[in-house]
Amino acid sequence: MSLLNEAVRIQAQQILNNLEHPVKLLVFTQEMECQFCRENRQLAEEIAGLSDKITLSVHDFQQDKEAVEKYRIERVPALVVEGEKDYGIRFYGIPAGYEFTTLLNALQLAGRRNSGLKPQTREKLQTITSPVKIDVFVTLTCPYCPMMAGLAHRFAMENENITASAIDAQEFPVLANYYQVSAVPKTVINGLHHLEGALPEDRFLAELLKFAGGPQ
Repeated sequence: MSLLNEAVRIQAQQILNNLEHPVKLLVFTQEMECQFCRENRQLAEEIAGLSDKITLSVHDFQQDKEAVEKYRIERVPALVVEGEKDYGIRFYGIPAGYEFTTLLNALQLAGRRNSGLKPQTREKLQTITSPVKIDVFVTLTCPYCPMMAGLAHRFAMENENITASAIDAQEFPVLANYYQVSAVPKTVINGLHHLEGALPEDRFLAELLKFAGGPQ
């Protein structure tokens, strides 16, 4: 049974028909003890079938250690959206509900090879020279989460030192509890610095540079 109904499938296909460049969708899964691994893989397969510019590869989290280490995958189910290179765009948990929009936007980003950020934002992001890990906790029913997760993905696209993950707080409750996620979106930078709510581009940049040690 398809996860995408006909109306959603047609809408997604129309969006993905506009991809300018090839995009890779990597699925990280495992057969045992992963609640939504099967559905996550099926969703990725259905999306890949909507455009000849999307290629799909599936990796076992337990067995494919080389790929897990290369993409620094921490848990499953996971998705990586890759363009001409790894842009640091990650999803942990099945991107359904409002997060389906985030996934489509990430595919468009990779297909355009352009973050769409302001020139001054791009310039300042280049000053980050050490690894930065951005985790945006979301839920599938949160209408504001795609904005924040998408912005984090766009930031990651501009600097290879940045990795940005959209994490379903309900699918990973232990992790969400550890970071005291009581409302979403909640963004955690390098596991230490917490930001609440959906922030505009300039403010998120200022906070990121403050925590990453770059000039503001």
